[in-house]
Amino acid sequence: MTAIARITLLSLVLGLSACAVQPPSHEERLPPIPSSYPGTKPSPSTAPGKPMTPNKAGKPQPRTSASFAPPPGGNSHWDAKLGVYVLDNQTDTFYRQRTYYRWNNGWSRSISPNGPWEEIDIHGVPPGLGKQYSQ
Repeated sequence: MTAIARITLLSLVLGLSACAVQPPSHEERLPPIPSSYPGTKPSPSTAPGKPMTPNKAGKPQPRTSASFAPPPGGNSHWDAKLGVYVLDNQTDTFYRQRTYYRWNNGWSRSISPNGPWEEIDIHGVPPGLGKQYSQ
């Protein structure tokens, strides 16, 4: 076998073996969506002694979008109606495509959830947000 063929074969074997040796990646487990998630109806209370009929299980809400990446740092959930991620720890703050949007009697946007914030009009926000909040 020639030296070039040996080097090529050795490189190929080493390259492919690196794929086989890597441990499988474990996806981060997301916390369950609380039952007080906006858009879900609270269970009606029943009087004592009356049998409780089970509610039909609603369609579970996705925690992430198939099209848009979640904000760095987590603590958000995907709202399909609005078409954005809703930040769980900041009121009226949203995220989509590397931009944060905030409603505070008018729209503003930023590349960070902590600002600095730039005022924008309704045409600068994703369509679902424009329908939900009006100026």
